[in-house]
Amino acid sequence: MKPLVYIVWFKRDLRIQDHAALFEACELGQVLPIFTWDSSVWNGGDYATQHQMFVEECLVSLRRNLQTIGLSLLEVRGGIIEVLNHIAMFYRIGGLHSHEETGNNNTYQLDKAVASWCKAQNVNWHEYPHNGVVRRLKNRDIWTAVWEKRMSAQTMPLPTQAKMATLPLDILPNNDVSHLRYTQADKPFRQKGGREEASRVLHTFLNGRGSRYRGGISSPLSSESAGSRLSPYLAWGVLSMREVVQNLRQKKSSIQASPSTYPNGLLAGLASFESRLHWHCHFMQKLESEPAIEYENLHPAFNGFRDQSYASAELQNRLTAWKAGQTGWPLVDACMAMLRDTGWINFRMRAMLMSTASYLLWLHWRETGLHLAREFLDYEPGIHWSQVQMQSGTTGINTLRIYNPVKQAKDQDPEGIFVRRWLPALRNVPNTWIFQPWLMPESLQLEYGCRIGIDYPAPLVNIDQAFKLAKTKFSQLRMNSEDREQTAKIIKKHASRKSTSRMPTTKNGKATRKKLASKPGSGQQSLF
Repeated sequence: MKPLVYIVWFKRDLRIQDHAALFEACELGQVLPIFTWDSSVWNGGDYATQHQMFVEECLVSLRRNLQTIGLSLLEVRGGIIEVLNHIAMFYRIGGLHSHEETGNNNTYQLDKAVASWCKAQNVNWHEYPHNGVVRRLKNRDIWTAVWEKRMSAQTMPLPTQAKMATLPLDILPNNDVSHLRYTQADKPFRQKGGREEASRVLHTFLNGRGSRYRGGISSPLSSESAGSRLSPYLAWGVLSMREVVQNLRQKKSSIQASPSTYPNGLLAGLASFESRLHWHCHFMQKLESEPAIEYENLHPAFNGFRDQSYASAELQNRLTAWKAGQTGWPLVDACMAMLRDTGWINFRMRAMLMSTASYLLWLHWRETGLHLAREFLDYEPGIHWSQVQMQSGTTGINTLRIYNPVKQAKDQDPEGIFVRRWLPALRNVPNTWIFQPWLMPESLQLEYGCRIGIDYPAPLVNIDQAFKLAKTKFSQLRMNSEDREQTAKIIKKHASRKSTSRMPTTKNGKATRKKLASKPGSGQQSLF
């Protein structure tokens, strides 16, 4: 008879600490920890080279940590179904253990395939909650209580009975990486992966950097160090959400007990950050409860609203320029330049990028959302697509947020330091013209070495005109009774219970929009 083995399938949970699936499997018998590079997921259009390289670094760390408890990681450059079939040739699979995953449609389809395989092979698949996201949630009213219960529960201990199963290497699928096809290069200044680096970043934030969090996360200048920078480690599960919450709460208690030993503002900063951790899971829950928002407008009243952008040559040219950071709006282009090199930008600037694309350039959110997914190292599908739709005005329940890129530049980079850092063509332009260089007389363009249309592009559209046009298009949208019923359903299913305002109607029955259920800047992974 074949020996019995329990498989631990690592997905977006690349750690051994507070790992329910690993702990429970190790309590049962011989274990095979595996990680697979399924092409259906990795070639889906929303991942890039930086994600692959970051995960590779995380796997090096995971492999090293598994060895401390007597286990070895089986990393396979093939699909999970293929690997399971190979393992079944040599073992009776006593169970498949993994964390629940709230991913994109590709991971969802992969999970369905694995579930079908397990059913056909009579293998029990045990999935464990990974964060505050609740499977098959029927009522949002209970969500906050569930989140708190999970975050307050004791973390899972490290396995003490780990027994490694062995597997002949010659039966494994081909271990090359040719199936990962990315055109982008790795980003030279992105964050590095691995548990050790994640722990260092968490330590520096909880013990000092967090003091600048409240006042420093809006500007692209200060947010680089004032933000926690934990987002990629949360996105890939190098740290568990519960670990971060509990470490944060312990640090808050220590500060309250001995405030003079910590930097001023640290307690307030950590309190503000804790609320963002709650919002992090709140937005992921939206995709878990409504997977279609990756592809479809959350509110059907907006179907067809921007679909012409797929066919219009002019709008395609705008999309190309926006991706390349050639919009002619310095702050937008500087943010794109930073993303190209680092894979990170703070939340307010992410919201501005999305808002600018959706309102001022009138681009469809799906294409711009895919581009930003590839650019964000911390791409978390649940947060990403929820925020993409919210910043594009297609939820039907949130206020319109049309960012003016010139005003944002004056507010968040008043001296033009950030813009000059990332846009060499503007380095000699004085503050008077730095955010609207197209207004410079030709003589000054020559003097400062910034000729509009040659050294730096002219704006794609007139901001004031585009702003008015976007507002007009939204004001012309009239929701009928069926649409208003759908709005009520969306509020019930997705809105935060901290604020339960609903979209009211006027006396003639036309819907009006009020701010609902979310604060500007809440929930996006970049805040961390």
